[in-house]
Amino acid sequence: MVESGGQDAILVVGSLGFDDIETPFGRANHVLGGSTVYFSAAASLFAPVRVVSVVGTDMPLESFDFLRARGVDLAGLQVAEGKTFHWAGRYDYDMNSRETLATDLNVYADFHPRLPAGYEDSQHVFLANIHPSLQREILGQARRPRLTVMDTMNLWIEQERDALLETMHGVDMVSLNEEEARELSGTSSLVAAARYILSLGPRVVLIKKGENGCVMITPEGYFMAPAYPLEEVYDPTGAGDSFAGGFLGYLAGAPDLSDENLRRAVVYGSAVASFTVERFSVDRLRDLTRAEVDERYAEFRRLTYFEAL
Repeated sequence: MVESGGQDAILVVGSLGFDDIETPFGRANHVLGGSTVYFSAAASLFAPVRVVSVVGTDMPLESFDFLRARGVDLAGLQVAEGKTFHWAGRYDYDMNSRETLATDLNVYADFHPRLPAGYEDSQHVFLANIHPSLQREILGQARRPRLTVMDTMNLWIEQERDALLETMHGVDMVSLNEEEARELSGTSSLVAAARYILSLGPRVVLIKKGENGCVMITPEGYFMAPAYPLEEVYDPTGAGDSFAGGFLGYLAGAPDLSDENLRRAVVYGSAVASFTVERFSVDRLRDLTRAEVDERYAEFRRLTYFEAL
C-alpha cells in the first residue's frame, strides 16, 4: 500500500458519480464513475493521492473503501445535500466514439473546489475535465507544485475558449483526445495541433488516440506509444483518466522530468489504461496490482522493440 501524504503526493480535482454504460458486450447500471475515481485508482498504484470532489447524500461512502485501502486521502471529498453527478452513455463497435444519453450535474453544478489544510503543498496536480475557471481556482490555491497537468473536452473548447486558453497558459501539460486537439487548433494535422497548443504555454501535450494509442509532443520531439492489443474491450469509459493516473503516478516517483522518464510515463499510462477497459466501470482497477502493471509495461517493451540497422 502507498502511504498517504508527503512531498510527492498527487492532488486530483474532478468528478465522482454514477454511470450507466452500454456497450456491445453488455450493460452496467448505476456503477461508480467520474474522472476522479479512475485517476485515483490508477495513480495510487504508484504514489499517494489526494482527492477533491463532491458527491450527493445518495452516494454510499463505502464505495471508496478500495481507494482508502490504497492510502488515497479523501479529506477533500465534499458531501452535499442532493443527488450525485450522473452520466449515461452508449458505445457501438467503434469504441473510439460514444453517444452521451444523459448528463445530470446535480450537486456538481454548484461545486467549488476547496483544498483542505496540507493539500496546497501537493507536488503534482491533475486537473480533470471540469470547467476551466474551476481548474484555475485550484491552481490559485496550490503552492509551487512540481508538475501541473490538465484535461479538457469539446464543450469547453466550444463554449469557454478564452477561459480554457487562460488556464492552459498556467499549466505544464495538457491532455486531450485527437478530436479535441483538432477542434482547438483548427487544423487536421495532429503535429500542427500539438505545436499550436505548445505555443499557448504548456511544455508537453498528450494526445489520446483510443485504440490507436497516445502521442506525446514536446519542444524536443515526438513520441508515440501503441495501445495494448486486447481481443475484447468491454468498456472504454475512464481509460483516458486511468492513463493520466498511470502517467502522473509514475512521474511522481521519478527523479526528474527528463524526456526518458516522460516516455516511460506514457507507456505506464497506456499499460494501466489497457486494464481499465477489460471490465466495466472501475471493476478491473479495484484488484489491479503494481506487479501486473509492471509486467504489462515489460510486454509493451517487447512489442515495440526493434534492432537498429
